[in-house]
Amino acid sequence: MAIGFVLMTTKPGQEATVRAALEDIDLVTNHWMLFGQYDLIARVQADEEYELTRCIVEEIRQLPGIQETKTLIGAEL
Repeated sequence: MAIGFVLMTTKPGQEATVRAALEDIDLVTNHWMLFGQYDLIARVQADEEYELTRCIVEEIRQLPGIQETKTLIGAEL
């Protein structure tokens, strides 16, 4: 199982729009609004790392209102 967290900075005033759009992405299992350097964080979970990265690159990063993202992918050691 692959799990990642995507930290997002939105364009001004787009936080609620991006948050609503995250609800329609199947691999996003949770998301929260933040105060600080980032505006939102999303937890993304997939069976395979390929699915996880595809979702992040092709779905989340392409959302209107996203200005910047930073992704943290969990590792099993």
